[in-house]
Amino acid sequence: MKRAVIFDMYETLITHYHSPLYFGAEMAEDAGIPTDIFQSRWRSTESERSIGKVTLEAVLESILRENDCYSEILLKKIVKKRIATKEDCFNHLHSEIIPMLSALKNKGFLLGLISNCFSEEAAVIRRSELFPYFDAVYLSYEQGIQKPEEEIFQRCMDHLSVEAERCIYIGDGGSNELETARKLGMKAAQAVWYLKEGTSQPAKRMHDFYQIEKPLDLLNFVDIG
Repeated sequence: MKRAVIFDMYETLITHYHSPLYFGAEMAEDAGIPTDIFQSRWRSTESERSIGKVTLEAVLESILRENDCYSEILLKKIVKKRIATKEDCFNHLHSEIIPMLSALKNKGFLLGLISNCFSEEAAVIRRSELFPYFDAVYLSYEQGIQKPEEEIFQRCMDHLSVEAERCIYIGDGGSNELETARKLGMKAAQAVWYLKEGTSQPAKRMHDFYQIEKPLDLLNFVDIG
C-alpha cells in the first residue's frame, strides 16, 4: 500500500532566518512610511494574500498610494527585494534536506507539500530546486484555502490517493498544522532543526508532538511508523 510524507515548507524545509529578513518593517523603511502605519495595513491583508484574493504588487501599490509615496520605481524596488529574499531562503538549506527527500523517494514514499504562502512565495516555490521532489503540491495562494483548514490537507491526500492513516505530516508547528494533521488521523511530528530559542521565529517546541532534531532523523521516524 502507498505511504506518504507530507511537509510544510517554511521553517521546515527552508527557513527565513538564515537570510536577510524583508518583512513589513523592512518594506516600511524602504517606502519611507512609519512602521506602525505600514504594518497595520500590511498585516490586515495577510489572509487575503494567503488565499489568493490579492497579490503582493496590488497590496503594496495600495499602501504606497494611501501614503502619497507611490511611484512605479519604488514599487518595483520593494517587490524585487521581497522576491530576492524569498529566493535566498533556498540558498541556505539544511545540508540534510535534499538527502532526506531523496532517501524518502528511494524508500517508495510519495511526497506532498502543503504551504501557506503568498503570490511571490508560490512563484518562488515552483521555481525552486525542491519542487521536483513532490508528487502533490498544495499552496494556499493557489487553492483559496489555508492551513489549518482540513480541506487543504484532504485535497493533498486525495491527490496522492493515500488515506490519512498512511500519511506522516512534518511541520514546524505553525498555523495549528500538527493538530489538524493529528485530528485527521495522520501521524504528525514537529521539525525542529531550524528552530532557535530566543529568536523572533513564531513557532516554538511543542512537547506534545514527537520532535525531529535533524532532517535525516526523519528516516528513523517513518520506519517506526
